[in-house]
Amino acid sequence: MPNNKYSAGILVLLAGVVILLGKLGVFSFLGAIFWPLLVLIPGILLHVFYFGRLFPAAVLVPGGILIVYALLFIVCNIFGWNSLKYLWPLFIFGIAVGLYEYYLLSSTKERVILTASIALAASSAVFLALVLLWSWGIYAIAIVLIGAGSWMLFGRRNRW
Repeated sequence: MPNNKYSAGILVLLAGVVILLGKLGVFSFLGAIFWPLLVLIPGILLHVFYFGRLFPAAVLVPGGILIVYALLFIVCNIFGWNSLKYLWPLFIFGIAVGLYEYYLLSSTKERVILTASIALAASSAVFLALVLLWSWGIYAIAIVLIGAGSWMLFGRRNRW
C-alpha cells in the first residue's frame, strides 16, 4: 500500500507539472521552435534505411529534399520567415540534392539524372543570385564604388 501511494503521488505531481508547463506556454514554444525536426527526422530515416539496405536508392530523392527543406525551415525559424523571400530558390536546390544523391549512390548511373540535378542546382544558384542582387544589389554597388574611390584616393600614387 505505501508503494502505491508513493507511485500515485509521483504521477499526480508529474501531471500537475505538465499541466502547469502547458498553461505557461512551454510546449507551444518548443513546438514552434522544433517543428522542423518533424521534416528532418524522416529525411534522415530514409537515408538510414537506404544505408541499412532496407530501401532502394530511390528513397534518397525524397530524403535529400526533406533534409534541405528542414534546414531551410530551421534557418527561417531562427532568422524570421521574412528571410524566405530571399531563400526560396533553395526549394529548387533541395530537389537537386535529392537527385544528385540518387545519381551518386544508385547502381544505375543515368546521365540524365546528373544533368537534371546540375541544371536544377545551377538554376537555384542563378535565382538566388538574382534575388540577392535585386534586393541587396544597391548595397553591393555602393560598397564597390566606395572601395574603388578609396583605392583611387589612397592607393598607389604616382610620384613625379
